[in-house]
Parts: sequence; structure tokens; C-alpha cells
Amino acid sequence: MNKNIKRISVVCLCILLSGCSMFQSALNDIKGNLVGNGYMIYTYDNCGSEVMETSGDKISITGNAVESTSYDENGHVVRGYELSSVITITVDGKEIESCGDTCIFEQKGLTPDVDFTQEDIDSNTHGQISDNTSVARFVNKYKNMFGKGRIVVIKSQLGQPIAAYSGDKVYWKIPDNLPKMTKLMIDGKALYIHRANFQIIDKELLD
Repeated sequence: MNKNIKRISVVCLCILLSGCSMFQSALNDIKGNLVGNGYMIYTYDNCGSEVMETSGDKISITGNAVESTSYDENGHVVRGYELSSVITITVDGKEIESCGDTCIFEQKGLTPDVDFTQEDIDSNTHGQISDNTSVARFVNKYKNMFGKGRIVVIKSQLGQPIAAYSGDKVYWKIPDNLPKMTKLMIDGKALYIHRANFQIIDKELLD
């Protein structure tokens, strides 16, 4: 009898622990570390004005989930979880909560060829990422500074140019374990961006 009670207790405990794990997974299912040795973090508002700089060696990003409510075809309430706009950035053990701002995570050793935020520039792009003419107008001004074949132009959410990088080997991907982030590799150096527009342009396309 006692053995049966113990077995039932163990089974119940396993179910409870499993349920807790599933619950934790649902609440916080996106968390990832930035790969690379040390980063500078640049934070910008929607207009592309820099508001903060942070540096660190070990950077991780955590998505924060909120409870959501919807209805099925029979009108029953369906509750679940979805990622909020808030991300938690852990920098060498210290946390920054960020919501809505554009963040650029630049691996140390990678520097922009042009920092547009140091100039008084009005791009007049109206937030359209496809507006190549306006971007090219500014990039062309600095064309001789780009010594390599492809140019990466990072823009704010409203289309204001922030910075431009160049490299021979440039590609991007969407990391599975980072919330609302894009990873770019520029000649072996990583550049992570959160809530920003970007364009990769062959240098030969510029006038």
C-alpha cells in the first residue's frame, strides 16, 4: 500500500514539474546569446537619434511574453501567450528593459564607414525601405570611403539613415532564438539589429 502511494506521489510530482516546465517554456520561449567576443550596443529612437551607448562582453536577449485572448469558431475564449514588444537585454549580468527603440549590436572590431547621425541629414524617405534614391543620395556622398563591394545601410523605423558598413562578404539571417532580431555578417563580424530597416547594396549600383 505504501509503495503504491509513493508511486502515485512520484507520478503526480513528475506531472506537476512537467506542467511547470511547459508553462515556463510558454512564457519565455525565446532567449538567445549573441555570438561573438564583445559588443557595442547603440540605441536609437524612431527618428534615428542616438539615445544610449552600452558595451559588454556577454550579451543575451530575452523575449517577454504576455497573455493573449482570442475566440474560436464556437465563440469560446482561447487563452495563450505571445511575445510583447519588450525585450530584456542582459549585459555582463546587468539588465536593460527595452521597448520599441531601435537597437544595433555591433561586434567589437566592426566599425561603420559612415555614421549618418553625426550629420544634419533629412532623408525625406517617409519610412519607405524601397526608397533607394534617397538613400543612394547620401551614400554616394561618401562612396570613396567604401573600399569593398557591398554596402549595408542601417535605417531607423522612420527611414532615417543611421550608419553604413561595407564588406566583401555580406549576408543576413533571422535567428530562431532571438526575438524580432536580424543578424548580419560583414566579413566575419556580426551585426545584430532590433527594430531597424536595412539595405544591402552592390557598390556598382551607386552612381
